This record gives sequence, C-alpha cells and structure tokens, in this order.
Amino acid sequence: MLKVAFGDNYILDLPEKHRFPMDKYELIPAQLLYEGTLTSSNFFVPDYCKKEIICLSHDRNFVDRAENNELTKKEHRVLGFPASQGLYPRELSITQGSISSALHALETKGIGMNIAGGTHHAFYDRGEGFCLFNDFGVTANYLLHRKLVSKILIVDLDVHQGNGTAALFQENPNVYTFSMHGKKNYPFRKEKSDLDIELENECDDKTYLDLLDKHLNRLVFQEKPDIIFYLAGVDVLETDKLGLLSLSREGCKQRDEKVIGLCHSNNIPILVSMGGGYSPSIKDIVEAHCNTFRVAADLYL
Repeated sequence: MLKVAFGDNYILDLPEKHRFPMDKYELIPAQLLYEGTLTSSNFFVPDYCKKEIICLSHDRNFVDRAENNELTKKEHRVLGFPASQGLYPRELSITQGSISSALHALETKGIGMNIAGGTHHAFYDRGEGFCLFNDFGVTANYLLHRKLVSKILIVDLDVHQGNGTAALFQENPNVYTFSMHGKKNYPFRKEKSDLDIELENECDDKTYLDLLDKHLNRLVFQEKPDIIFYLAGVDVLETDKLGLLSLSREGCKQRDEKVIGLCHSNNIPILVSMGGGYSPSIKDIVEAHCNTFRVAADLYL
C-alpha cells in the first residue's frame, strides 16, 4: 500500500510574494486524486512531531525559539520565510509526515511518501533556504535511536546540495549521504557529503542519468542500506528559474524510475520527499512532482 503524508497546514498563509512555493502542496494531491492515480485512502494527515524527537537532531535552544516565534529578523531572512505563528507547527507536521512515511515503508518493505519535506538546508542550530527543521535528519536519527535500522542511504537529487544533511551526518557512519547537485548553484559554500557529484550548468538528460546509473547502483551494493531516503526535487528541470540544469520533464521522470525502481526490485524500503521546484509555470512544477507519484503508483499499487 502506498501511503502519502499531507495536511492542510502544509500550506502556510503567507503574503503573496512568499506564497508561490506553497501552491504546489495543494495542487499536487488535487491532481493525483482527479486523475485517479491515488485515492483518498492513500493519503494520511500526520500528527505533530514531538519536540524531544526534533531535538535528537536540532539544538534545543533553537527549537525553543522557533516554537515561541522568537527567531531574529536575520534568521528569518536566511530562512526565507517571514515570521509566522504557523511556521513551527507546519514544520512539526511535515517532519512527522516523513517519520510516519518511513515507518510505513519499513513495515511493508515498500514505500512511504511526503507531499512536502526534503528540508535539507536545515542545520543543527539554524534553518536556511526555506528549511526550518531537517526532516530527513530527524527521521534518520529517530530510526537509529529506536534501533529500527542500522544503515540509511540518503539519495539527494535536488538541484541544491543537501548542505544541512551533510553537516548533520559527517561523523555518523550509519548514514551515507549522496548528493548530485549544481556545482555553481546555492549553497555557494558546500558542505562535504559522503559522495558529492557536482554538475555543470546545462547538464542534460543523458549526462545526468548516466552519472546516476554509475553511482547509485554501486552505492546500494556497497552500503546495503536498510532504507533509502530519496529527495526528488524537480528544480533540475530546464524550465526552473533557479536550477541552471537542462533536464526535460521526461528525463526527470526517468530519474525517479531509476531510484524508486531500484528500491522496488531489491525490496529496499524507500521514503520519498518532494524537495524544490521553481519553474515560472506552476504546471511544470506540479506535473514533474506528480510524475514521481505516478512512478511509485505504477510499481507499488
């Protein structure tokens, strides 16, 4: 059974200039339901992650200040979101969505997905790049803390390096971080993942997919993960205004087929979070994200 985390509070009530990245969270599930790829039974509304679980990965003082809406103007500027009473509970819900989806994937040896998540720019004691808490980081530490897994492979295919995730797990041999990202893109000061593949501007479908083939299969064989976390950002598209790469929508779908298909054929549980997407047309963003769910539905439903 394919389970997908989504709650109404994923969509922050923000001023118009900050709202564009929010629209997709409402449109993706609507499109999937409309076309019949998923039904209401595939969706669940996550609870709020407990603060103690967040603090397995984040500084308690930072978490307390976020809870009380006491982050500084500078912190909000780096974060990219204005001060909002709804931000903290939203992040708790999204993070729990990834935890619950990972637990479902482990229980069924299948797949769990999150309409949001992929907040890979959040560090131990700060947020940045639209990421307050690191959902993959919190989920990984939760599973390891409870001894539900011993090895996690994070496959981060957002166009931006997962700098927060890399920093969180640099000294943790139980989590292997693999990031394929734009060499000349944000963040301009990169952290060190276990494996970083830096892509030149205008990288096309063939170059991208050949590199993914070369490294992903080897890593799965080498690391033997109990679960894979897949960050399926669609800011790799040639239409993306921030991405600088040149993947077609079909190439992006083939990327999803390679990652999710590899997990399916090897019975490796997989957690999928959506990550970024900033094409000027919301249709391009929604269609590319929906393709990720269509690939999963074809394999798991």
